Amino acid sequence: MGNTLVEKVSTALLSMQRYSWEQGVAMQAFLEMGQFDTVCAMAFESINRSIEDGRAAVIGVTDGVTDHCSIGEGLKKACELTGNAFLGKGRQELRKWALERAPRNEAGIVYHLTRTKEFWADSFYMLPPYLAVEGEYEEAMKQWNGYWAALYDQEAGLLCHQWNDEAKSYTRKAHWGVGNGWTLAAIPRMLEHLPEEYAGDREELILKGTRLLDTLLKYMRPDGFFHDVVDDPATFAETNLSQMAAYFIYRGVSEEWLDEKYLVTADKLRQAAESKVNEFGFVADVCGAPTFDKAGFAPEGQAFFLLMENAAQKVKKA
Repeated sequence: MGNTLVEKVSTALLSMQRYSWEQGVAMQAFLEMGQFDTVCAMAFESINRSIEDGRAAVIGVTDGVTDHCSIGEGLKKACELTGNAFLGKGRQELRKWALERAPRNEAGIVYHLTRTKEFWADSFYMLPPYLAVEGEYEEAMKQWNGYWAALYDQEAGLLCHQWNDEAKSYTRKAHWGVGNGWTLAAIPRMLEHLPEEYAGDREELILKGTRLLDTLLKYMRPDGFFHDVVDDPATFAETNLSQMAAYFIYRGVSEEWLDEKYLVTADKLRQAAESKVNEFGFVADVCGAPTFDKAGFAPEGQAFFLLMENAAQKVKKA
């Protein structure tokens, strides 16, 4: 796919209003694409929107806990490139939020929101990779394993969306496609930053990710898309999980921890997603912002298109 489509999707992404996690995944896309000037500018805006407890990229919603950590990898890069004191202070405060101030249960597992004692599948992407980026490897794996223990449905082989740790029951047991996609997409980032002395954890992440991918692919539609709740065909067909799964495959193959046999599937998923880009560069029929209960458009859908395309190009160059 030519650069023109990537440029259109990038422009559309930058035009969109973004919540904290949307800012974070957008920064991650530009970071992996090597567009560091954009990353630095977004880092500045994110810290400019910090509040006293250290949470960054605050706009509208202030009950997020892990979402704000999604900017962390891009923020670290911006600090390294610029040496800017304002960014450096913001980075320190975000770290304190994640490690000290964020609400968590008795076992130390961080909640997804300030107002409820819940774990969400979304947090797999937001918090553990950030902790690994900051060199907090033990804490990264602790959080990952805590979320997995709470959310993984062994019978289905899929992740449920939301667990209420106070009630000890699911708030939303549905196997939400994008929630499973957030988990898949976190794994390459974890593997990138966990050092070799964590070989056992790395192997476990690869095994869990591959098994999750295999289960998800059983529900792939003939057109290369998935249902919003992957095992419920009554829910709408959705684009973003296709991008997330393709991203996982392309990175896994190019980094040589996933079998090349998956590339045929990744290409099908990618082609399906590319067919959804409209004349303005918006990726259609993702789980849509701001309510995420119907097909529409969302910054995370834009970002994962870019992440997918960038990862695909690395496979081609290898």
